[in-house]
Amino acid sequence: MDIPIRKEQDSLGEKDVPADAYYGIQTLRAKENFPVSHLTNHPYLIDAYAAIKEAAALANMEVGWLDPEIGAAIVRAASEVRAGRFRDQFIVDRFQAGAGTSTNMNVNEVVANRALEVLGHEKGKYDIISPNDHVNMAQSTNDTFPTAMQVSVFKMTSQLVAVVKELANAFETKGEEFMEVIKPGRTHLQDAVPVPLGEELSAYGAALNRVALEMERRNQMLLDLPLGGTATGTGINTHPEFRDRAIRHLSNLTGLPLSSNPSPFEAMQSTTRTVAVSSAYKELAVELTRIANDLRLLSSGPTGGLSEITLPSVQPGSSIMPGKVNPVMPECLNQICFVVIGNDVAISLAAGAGQLELNVMMPIMGNLILRSAEYLVNFLPVFSERCVKGIEVNEEELKRRLLYNPALATLLNRRLGYLKAAEVAKESAQTGRPVRDIVVEKGILTGDEADSLLDPKFWVSQRKVV
Repeated sequence: MDIPIRKEQDSLGEKDVPADAYYGIQTLRAKENFPVSHLTNHPYLIDAYAAIKEAAALANMEVGWLDPEIGAAIVRAASEVRAGRFRDQFIVDRFQAGAGTSTNMNVNEVVANRALEVLGHEKGKYDIISPNDHVNMAQSTNDTFPTAMQVSVFKMTSQLVAVVKELANAFETKGEEFMEVIKPGRTHLQDAVPVPLGEELSAYGAALNRVALEMERRNQMLLDLPLGGTATGTGINTHPEFRDRAIRHLSNLTGLPLSSNPSPFEAMQSTTRTVAVSSAYKELAVELTRIANDLRLLSSGPTGGLSEITLPSVQPGSSIMPGKVNPVMPECLNQICFVVIGNDVAISLAAGAGQLELNVMMPIMGNLILRSAEYLVNFLPVFSERCVKGIEVNEEELKRRLLYNPALATLLNRRLGYLKAAEVAKESAQTGRPVRDIVVEKGILTGDEADSLLDPKFWVSQRKVV
């Protein structure tokens, strides 16, 4: 069965385009040229691009450059894209060339053809509404792609900050619940002085809050936009008032406090604002990896590991070993974090590959950072709900380990001195006998003195002065 087609022409020649497609010839060329991942541009990037087209049309109508009827049709078409329509028409692969020209033209063509339809014309009648002359008026890929990237990344990062703070709060709440539970501390994976389990968990929350605040600070850098700089930052082919008007409209459409970058040349040459935010994602991933590994270690067992805490059982862990339950939530978190760290490396390399007036690697930068954030935004609330909030403690095991912990001899330092306390610790480790029994038997301390000095809860309560 033949598919109805329409013929379109660009500067390279003519091609057949599916008659019902809202995309056009340049989009089709890109699809044919870059069949790499079969993954298209992130929806947030498309939404931001559509907002740019809407803002530009409004500004161009205000300065008298764009026919009001055509402009109104473009505004309607772009707003429909922002509302989620025509998602299947954005078919350009995230791997592409030309600094995002293919993505820009995909948006231009979809908006142009929908605008033609709004005015009662057939798709492809570009002599009436042109993707380049009308939808792309006073714009270039040079300034629109970094603008779309920064706006979309800002929005996604704002969501990520919120979920990180929620996870931090979950750890802090769980920490308060277990603040009276004392456990062996560990340094170098060897027994160390006792710590409250609650402090251990609360510290995870504090670390995440610190990372979230830094991420929030860096995110603000994305609000200074190059829009209006057009080709290379020169502002060529724009009305003198276009830049300020377009950014004002874009700010209204997105609800963000956007502003013009004072140097559009710098804004196009450098993509380190995005790198700074991606680096904050990496720092978050490093903290989350460390925390996930701690949770896996503390819950290891039940007989061959530490088994100090129990994570919620959310699914069977083995296809052959009955009853086995694995720490699948932190395992999944680890995998996500490894991808985020890898994406940050790719983003950093892409940013450094910019040349002279433009960085042509922006498409992969924008898509990778948005995907990194999306993975975390999707999973962290689930991790909080199905793992952190359900942590339980094995108190009897912790009491036993505290009793036989040689590191308790550290609590005798001020009474006995370091060397004498070290002798006690060594004997405890070699014989497996509690520190308390050794010091009482040797007459170093009375039973009451030992009970007082070696009570971890007493020591923890005095930790600020010990």
